[in-house]
Amino acid sequence: MAFGSDRGRFTEMKRSVVDKNLGPLVKTVMTRCIQCTRCVRFATEVAGVQDLGMLGRGSGEEVGTYVEKLMTSELSGNVIDICPVGALTSKPFAFKARNWELKGTETIDVTDAVGSNIRIDSRGPEVMRILPRLNEDINEEWISDKTRFCYDGLKRQRLNDPMIRGADGRFKAVSWHDALAVVAEVALHVKPEEIVGIAGQLSDAESMMALKDLLNRMGSNNVWCEGTGTNPSADLRYRYLMNSSIAGLEKADVFLLVGTQPRYEAAMINARIRKTVRASNAKVGYIGPPADFNYDYQHLGVGPKTLLEIAEGRHSFCSAIFNAKNPAIIVGSGLFEREDKEAIFYAAETIAKNGNVIRPDWNGFNVLLLSGAQAAALDLGLVPESSNSIESAKFLYLMGADDVNLDKVPADAFVVYQGHHGDRSVYRANVILPSAAYSEKEGTYENTEGCTQQTLPAVPTVGDARDDWKIIRALSEVSRICLPYDTLGSLRSRMRTVAPNLLHVDEIEPATFGPSLSIDCTQEMNLTPFKAAIENFYMTNSVTRASKIMAQCSAMLLKE
Repeated sequence: MAFGSDRGRFTEMKRSVVDKNLGPLVKTVMTRCIQCTRCVRFATEVAGVQDLGMLGRGSGEEVGTYVEKLMTSELSGNVIDICPVGALTSKPFAFKARNWELKGTETIDVTDAVGSNIRIDSRGPEVMRILPRLNEDINEEWISDKTRFCYDGLKRQRLNDPMIRGADGRFKAVSWHDALAVVAEVALHVKPEEIVGIAGQLSDAESMMALKDLLNRMGSNNVWCEGTGTNPSADLRYRYLMNSSIAGLEKADVFLLVGTQPRYEAAMINARIRKTVRASNAKVGYIGPPADFNYDYQHLGVGPKTLLEIAEGRHSFCSAIFNAKNPAIIVGSGLFEREDKEAIFYAAETIAKNGNVIRPDWNGFNVLLLSGAQAAALDLGLVPESSNSIESAKFLYLMGADDVNLDKVPADAFVVYQGHHGDRSVYRANVILPSAAYSEKEGTYENTEGCTQQTLPAVPTVGDARDDWKIIRALSEVSRICLPYDTLGSLRSRMRTVAPNLLHVDEIEPATFGPSLSIDCTQEMNLTPFKAAIENFYMTNSVTRASKIMAQCSAMLLKE
């Protein structure tokens, strides 16, 4: 009886590969790599960066960066999903949990206006990772790095308890009853026109409806959502929606980008534009500050002067628009903050009329929003009565609004901050009311194309935090102006009377009217060049600013 040799017959050298440093997001174990080149194809074809490639020959062949550099794409995390062997894995998630310990919750992302479909994997009270879900109409099977890796911000800098600022300037934790009583007492002693409410860029439609109802019952109509400007036009929906739809962009053969940088404002929409440019050689014209897009484009100019030339038919790019079968104009919502936005929109609409951009079978006039709350806010009519109401405010209610400029707020104004993170606005607040983040509540959001989607709670709320709409409902009762809804269902019934489209989940409600209803604009156009709407792709809201991973990305990748 023989069992064979006790030595192996493998005589060649074992092959091992040095691990590459691709940055703070992607961990590499390159000995596992089978050279399928999926990651190389993804980086080249979808992400549009020449960062990865095959090096060497024969048994020395390996995947790597050509020179020692980081992977700089805003979609780099997707190579984790497409690697079949685990040579590329998530660096923040490495060794943190096992798959079978995690509970998956299918929800949506609200860090930008795309509304990417995601799955939040959690263990107990903690979000462990975020993965994409397939939705061909919105994000296909990809998500941006900000969506995928901002989750550690959900457990840092959180507000746990209601707090009141004492006479010494320090915050003191109190009960909900005491905090709401203080807010109600101040609100009832202020003139209605001095009450102002601002919704933040992560607010859901239900809480914005409740905030508007509360302030209206107090006699104030000064309520708006940050990012929509001081005098937004909410009457015609086509002026703030992506009318061609996200998937519809693939039919376009000419793009005119006006004051928008989709690569940083909405990475998934930029991936669609790149896909279209690659598939059909679509032309892209861009008006705005110098930018680095990952496809070929013509930089036509930096400001409204170029837009005016195209509107008057004096620019060389006009022939491309007029000869196109399906031309698309994409206007950036960063222009909402400009004083001359009416004149800019009128010029863009003039180009749309002259270039046959809006027809019964094609609507190529698009506005690219910046945040998940803007479309729902404008649908619900969150439009301030006066454009300078914040300067005369005596009672300011900030519902997660951290990017609003508080320098003009009077020194004696009483500021209430209702939110989930101790971010910028907390420093000016007199009372803090802790609320639930998007991963902890059920809420309705509308994305930039007008598609209504809902988040589902993946983890429990932190500390003594409550849902936004419940806080406002409780405050209304303490203020003795009780709002007529107690449940999410009855609040949504109230929303149906204002914006019925917000109850048609996963459906796009197209804008009924086009520029034919808009009146001629007499406003003078300011020739100041357009500015970039987003300075830092990785830090755009309170969750991403609290994230350690996003801070590492900012420090390492923005140096590249």
